[in-house]
Amino acid sequence: MRRRRLLSASLGLGAMTGLAGLAGLAGHAGQEVLAEQILHTGSDLAFGTTVTITVLHIDTLTAQAAIHEALQQVRRIDALMSLQQERSQVFQLNRRGILAGPDAHLLNVLSFAYQLSLLTAGAFDVTVQPLWEAFSLASAMGALPSSTEIAAAKALVNWKGLEFDAEQVRLMRPGMSITLNGVAQGYAVDLALQALRNRGVQHALLDTGEFGSIGSKAHDQPWLLGVGHPRHSDVVTATLKMDGRKVATSGDYATFFSPDFMHHHIFDPARGDSPLELASVTVVAPTGILADGLSTAFMVMGTEKALALANKIHDVDAMLIAKNGTIRRTSGFPVEQT
Repeated sequence: MRRRRLLSASLGLGAMTGLAGLAGLAGHAGQEVLAEQILHTGSDLAFGTTVTITVLHIDTLTAQAAIHEALQQVRRIDALMSLQQERSQVFQLNRRGILAGPDAHLLNVLSFAYQLSLLTAGAFDVTVQPLWEAFSLASAMGALPSSTEIAAAKALVNWKGLEFDAEQVRLMRPGMSITLNGVAQGYAVDLALQALRNRGVQHALLDTGEFGSIGSKAHDQPWLLGVGHPRHSDVVTATLKMDGRKVATSGDYATFFSPDFMHHHIFDPARGDSPLELASVTVVAPTGILADGLSTAFMVMGTEKALALANKIHDVDAMLIAKNGTIRRTSGFPVEQT
C-alpha cells in the first residue's frame, strides 16, 4: 500500500502544514501547547507509509496512551491484510488459495467488500490482484503487458469467486488472488478512532493515507484538509472541512505504469485495464472503510455514475477530477469557503 499524496492536513499552525512533519520520527509522541489544550502527536510505519495521529487533550498520559492504542490497531490491520508480509492472512490466502480460521477483522472487511461489489455492480472488486501482478511484471521490464497477458489475468478476476465464512476463506479458481488495499486503510481509520474515543479523546485527527477526525482543532474550528491537484502537487484544488466524516482519495498518480497515467494501479474489472476518465476522486463518508472503498469504485465508474450513486447514499459526498481537468462534486461536499 502506498500513501496517497493528494490530501494534506492543516492544523492552523501554518498554511497547509503536513501532519507527518509535526509527528517527528516513527513511534515518537510529541506535544505542543495549542489554546487551552495540549497538542500531542504520534506516528508509526504501516501500509508502506507514515501513519500520524494528532490529539488535543489536557492530560499527557491519557493522550499518549490513546495514541499508542490507536497505532496498535493500525499496525494490526496492516499485518493482517498486507500483500507483502508473509505472515499476513491475505498473503497466505493468495499463496494457497484457501485460508482456515480467518480473523474476525478480515471477515468484516471481506463482508464489506462483497456488499460494495453488489452496490457498484462489480466496479469494486478485491480480486483484481492478478491484473496488478501482470502490469507490475511487465513494468519491471519497461513495458506494458500484452493483450494475451491481460486477458489471462482478467479471466481470474471475479468477486463472486471469493467465498468466505467463519471457518475459512477460499478462492474458487487456481491463480486467483485478492488485494484489500482499497479498503484496509479506511478500516484502520475506523478502528483507530474508536480506540481514541475509548480513552476519552474528544479532539483528534488521524492520517493513515485516509483521514478521520474527532471534534475540532481549537475554538470550535474544524480540522482542515487541502485537496491537491492530481497533476500539480503544489496546487490546492479545495480546502475541505472535516465534519466528523472520514475522507479518502484515490488517484491515477499514486502508482502508474505509463507516463500518460492511462495505466495505473486502479483497475476496471470489466476492461482488464485502468479506467480512462478520472484522475482522482475524493470521497467523504460516515466511515473510513466506506470512503476508502467508494473512492476506488468511483474511479472505475466514472463521473456520472459515481455522482448518481453518491447522491443515493446517506452522508456520502464526492469530488471528482477528470484527466482533462474538469472538476465535479456533490452539493454537500464540505468545502471551506474563503
